[in-house]
Amino acid sequence: MLQLKSTFENRDSLIAYVKELAPWAEGERSYIQGGRQKAEMKLSNIDPILYARTRNFGNGNITRLSPYIHHGTLSLNEVRNHALAKCNEPVQITKFLQELAWRDFWQRVLAEHPEWAWNDVESYKTGFTAQDYAEDLPEDILEGKTGIACVDAFIQELIHTGYLHNHARMYLASYIVHFRRIKWQVGAHWFLHHLLDGNLASNNFSWQWIASTFSHKPYIFNLENVDKYFGKLIDTSPLNNQPLYASYETLQERLFPNLGRAS
Repeated sequence: MLQLKSTFENRDSLIAYVKELAPWAEGERSYIQGGRQKAEMKLSNIDPILYARTRNFGNGNITRLSPYIHHGTLSLNEVRNHALAKCNEPVQITKFLQELAWRDFWQRVLAEHPEWAWNDVESYKTGFTAQDYAEDLPEDILEGKTGIACVDAFIQELIHTGYLHNHARMYLASYIVHFRRIKWQVGAHWFLHHLLDGNLASNNFSWQWIASTFSHKPYIFNLENVDKYFGKLIDTSPLNNQPLYASYETLQERLFPNLGRAS
């Protein structure tokens, strides 16, 4: 059996070694660096109070700890205790603690119902059946060339960095499932292929929540919402994002015409 190297002079030598092992791998190196030292540095810099107020914004005070938690470099308990030590009262960081709790909750749900990982927990609540959704991602999505500027920006970040802001993940999942009518399983698998923090439970149940197969309604978004949270970071002009430039009422009718007829 091949004995893999585990120590390197620097990051460049590590990257060169990985390229030797996987010459088929393409793309640029991610800015995310692994290891306990980097994890401790990230953890020491978190601001759980500010996180609650700004986490939905693309430039908000998010922690980016998820890759380290996913790979076991940091534990949920360690992150929680560190966050509690940074506040006077736990209520100040309720939202931060809730997000840690959700991650643990989805792990427990998956352990109790492993068959839910890749199967619809409930039927779609979109006026369509599962058979109405496509089984493959088209090339324009895979390459980030949909012609919708904000969607393409999110895709490029995903495939080139292995990371994506959680709010952007929701937008992208909604676009794939509802705007393009593609099965959530297809998108969830694509995310897991690219994400450095690709946790099966958190990822797949989030996709099901977006799709409405594990929630009471589908999640959709419009350009106004993207502009509110990411307008300073990416192109959110109506000219370059036409399919999203509409009210929620208009999008609801356009994306789910069968619901209107049913009522």
